[in-house]
Amino acid sequence: MSRFSEVKEQLRSPLPWHIAGVGILAILTLILGVRFSLDWIATSGSRIDELQNRQTQLKLLEIQTAPLRGIDKRVDQSRAEMKAFYERRIPTNYSTIATHLGDIAVKNGVRLTRAQYSQGKPGADLTEVKLDVTIGGDYTGIMRFVNGMERDQIFFVIRSMNLSGQQTGLVNLRLLVSVWMRPSDAVNMPVSSEQGADETNGSDKSPDAGAKKPVVTKGPAKEGE
Repeated sequence: MSRFSEVKEQLRSPLPWHIAGVGILAILTLILGVRFSLDWIATSGSRIDELQNRQTQLKLLEIQTAPLRGIDKRVDQSRAEMKAFYERRIPTNYSTIATHLGDIAVKNGVRLTRAQYSQGKPGADLTEVKLDVTIGGDYTGIMRFVNGMERDQIFFVIRSMNLSGQQTGLVNLRLLVSVWMRPSDAVNMPVSSEQGADETNGSDKSPDAGAKKPVVTKGPAKEGE
């Protein structure tokens, strides 16, 4: 009985309960600490992953937007280049085209016998003007004339060529050529007119000096002329 009495007496004392309470609190504190540590590790890992994802997205956006950087300067540069092209290579009137053709003919010793214009469908920025050009001379001069047209400041595009005659003698070359003008300039097509041999060739030594004077007309050319 004395042992039971001692145990009973100890249970009545507050000290064992305090010790038990402290032990329980210590265990709970340890459990909460472990749980907090696990949660912290999980949260930190998630934040790191999210941060890495954001950095990856930012890098992708930088790569995608790289071509757009400085686009305003490139647009201004393109506009300036387009303006320069128009000013240098797009004629503002038909007399400029005729002058260039005549100069090329004179330079290469051939005779320009005809330059006939026909206007294509007007465009928003440019209108195509088709030329039916006939020249006469020796074969070498004819080929140099063609090369001179391709190298000329005016933007000539040769669509087709029809050569008649012998390569060792005098030949005639018919060219179908395209050139472009602004719509407002293209409508002012010249009225039919004739030019003298000296105006076209500048020399009486042309191999075709006796041919008829070149005619500059408007309207589509007739096949076989």
